[in-house]
This record gives sequence, C-alpha cells and structure tokens, in this order.
Amino acid sequence: MKRALFAVLTVLIGVLVVAGTAVAVHSRGTEPPSITATPAGKATTDQGELNHATLELSIFPNPSSSQPGPDIPASETTIVAASQGWPFYSPSTSLQLPAHSLVTMTIHQYDTGGQIYNPWLAKVTGTVGNKATYAGKELSEIDPNNVAHTFTIHQFPQSTQPYFFVNVPVPAQSDKAPNEANGYPKPIDVTFSFITGAAGEYVWNCEFPCGNGYVEFGGPMSQRGFMSGTVTVV
Repeated sequence: MKRALFAVLTVLIGVLVVAGTAVAVHSRGTEPPSITATPAGKATTDQGELNHATLELSIFPNPSSSQPGPDIPASETTIVAASQGWPFYSPSTSLQLPAHSLVTMTIHQYDTGGQIYNPWLAKVTGTVGNKATYAGKELSEIDPNNVAHTFTIHQFPQSTQPYFFVNVPVPAQSDKAPNEANGYPKPIDVTFSFITGAAGEYVWNCEFPCGNGYVEFGGPMSQRGFMSGTVTVV
C-alpha cells in the first residue's frame, strides 16, 4: 500500500513540476526563429496511414565558436547566457509540427548530467509504444542517476486544447568523453516518434535541473531559445 501511494505521489509531483514550468516558459523570453518538421511521406501506424515528418535537434553544454548559441535578439539575458555558458537546444526551440501526423525526432546529445529530482521523468511517455531508441537500443526508461536533459511537450495549465504530452529523457555524456574537432564529444543519439492531434499551441521544456537559482530551475530552464520553447501544431 505504501509503495503504491509513493508511486502515485511521484507521478503527481512530476505533473505539477511540468505544469508549473509551463507558466514560466509562457512568460519568458523572445521566440527564436521557428524550424519546421520535414515531410517524409506516409507511415503506417495503429491509427492507420498518416503523414510522416522528421525533425532533428541537438543539445550543447555551452556556446562555442562552432556552435554560437541561440539565434535570438541580443538582450541582458543572452549576454548573461554567453558569460555563464548556458546549455541550449539547437537550431531552435520554436518548433512547428504537422497536425494528425507521425513525427519522428532525433536528438543529438553532447552534454553531461546527473541525477534527476523526479525519477518519473526518466521514463519515456507519450511516444509510440512509450519507447525511444538510445544509440540503437530501444528503451522505455533510462537510469535516473544519469540524465542530461529531457524533451517534454505539454499543454498550458487549464488548456482547452487537445491533450498532448510527450516526455523523453536524454542520457548524460561521460565526464571523460573526449572532444572531437568541433569541441564537443561524439553525440548520444536518441530517436523517438509520436502522433500529433489537432492544431494547437503548446510548450515544451527540459525537466532536468540544469540551470541556476532555486533548485537549479532558473536561468536557461525557463528561457526560450535555451532549455524551453514552443510547439505549434498546424
């Protein structure tokens, strides 16, 4: 009984964290230029034949000469980000996806990490089969002690839009991984697919505490262009 209650509370805390972050994401930062998923023909799914589209993102631990950082207007925030070496998703955090389609995403991960506060967020949720492929191996969760970031799509609190939730944890690079010519280690590739619904506006963010301030959820965590952004389903 105690174990079941703990599991329920863990999931509830995870949902509350995600919803709370949505408020911060909605109110912070200028949107970087949007990127659009690339059409990839048709795909057979358990919902029938759907349009298929693909999208690739990378996660960098800090800006560099090879990866200068988010393309957003200069501001006090971006100046601080450059000086503190904020991690960021690239090439953009403003994503446009087709409605009623199968979307396959690949994330190239270059950053280190550690223990995620809520182990529920180390589970894959909302993807096809609730699984993702990590360096060629299909998994439904990763070690909560070895998380770098998450890619988490969700609705605004009290949203009247169609339900949409996707959470994919991304494993951490080893602290000892050697850098390649671009100044970063060989990436860990994570691929997953999910099905979009009707058109709508959503938010997404990283749920691993990789910022500064209170419990490391400040700075890049709530800043569009870095560890949070928007998803437009059209």
